[in-house]
Formats: sequence, C-alpha cells, structure tokens
Amino acid sequence: MLLRELQKRLAGLYDAPAEHDVYDFLVTDAAHAAALQGAAAPPTDEQLLVVEEEDGFGISLYLDRAVIERLAERCPLRSLSEDNLGDFCTALEGVSHFHYFVWSAAMARHVSLLELELQAEVDKYASALQLMLQQREGRFPGELFERLFDRSAFLPHLPPQERTRYEEAHRFAARFCRRLEERFLRRRQARPEALLAELRTFYRLGRHAKLRHAEQWR
Repeated sequence: MLLRELQKRLAGLYDAPAEHDVYDFLVTDAAHAAALQGAAAPPTDEQLLVVEEEDGFGISLYLDRAVIERLAERCPLRSLSEDNLGDFCTALEGVSHFHYFVWSAAMARHVSLLELELQAEVDKYASALQLMLQQREGRFPGELFERLFDRSAFLPHLPPQERTRYEEAHRFAARFCRRLEERFLRRRQARPEALLAELRTFYRLGRHAKLRHAEQWR
C-alpha cells in the first residue's frame, strides 16, 4: 500500500526504522477525526492527532480519503509529476509527521510542533527528489525546489500562531534544502553519498539544533 511504502522509504532514507505501521493509526473520515480530538473537522487534508495519556500518548493520522483515492489513480511511485505532486506532498507530510513522532517517542525524545513541520518540509523535498531521480534515470529535477518552496502557498484560514509556525518551518527548510542542492547536486560532480549523510545528520538533531543548522550550515 502507498502510505506503507512512503513510510518504508523514509525509514530507509534516514536509517530510522519505527516499529509502528502508519495504517494501524490511519483515519480517513473527517467526522471520525473530529470526534477523536473533540473539536471541529480538521482544517486541512492532513493532521496528526496526538492526545497525552497517563501511560504515554494516543496517536492517529488523519488523511482525507479523497487524497488517497487520487494517489491510487496516479501513483507517485510510478510517476511523480505536477499532476500528483500536491497530493503526494500531503500524504508524505502526514507519513512524515507520524514516523518522526513514533521514532522520536521510541527514543524518549520530546518533539515540538515546529520540529515536526520543519522535518516534514525537508522530507517532502528529499522524498520527491529521490523518486524523481529514480524515475528520470538520474537526471536532476531542477524545477523541484521552486515548486515546493517558491510557488507554495499557505491556507488563508490558519490561525495566526499556526500560520507563523508553518512559515518559519518553510523558511528554514528552504534554506537547508537550497544548500543541499548547491553543495551536493548542482556541482559538476554530484555527491549522493554525502547528501544522504547530511540528511541523516539533520534528522537526528533536536529542534533548536535543526534551526541553527538550517540557518548556519555551509
């Protein structure tokens, strides 16, 4: 199934396996998701639902059924293009949130909302890049950065605090991914092994270290 394969690819990309399968926690009905969190329907097509409990956390991933159905018709694992990139990013973001949360929880690491969003922005770029390189026989998708970072938009109805968090995560991820391109992909001699090592290092950094690294790394 697609979401399981996306989770498997993230685990392999970062050498960060997690013992929980995303499908065991998946919710695709907005009314069900609203009931789980005791609030209105989710404002987006994707949302990680986390409830703190006495002995840990209760977690579900809401991903709108329509997104999954469209991806079943235009599977990004076969061909990732402008036609399905938006839905791919929605699904990948949800899987990223779930996987990073459960992987961190297994190591007793606290994860902030900003950290989740920042890592998901990097994951969308890295995962799309990996797929496109495979599907294009190694030809670098020069348009990908512009599509994900320069031409993206935020939902107009987001609360100010939430919008600020998304904007900050987007800004820091753009800086980091731009330097990944410049350092490892756009030079005459590409360095995929060094790119992979850098991504894995970034994945393991905490919130503040991630922000410093994205801001200062050269």
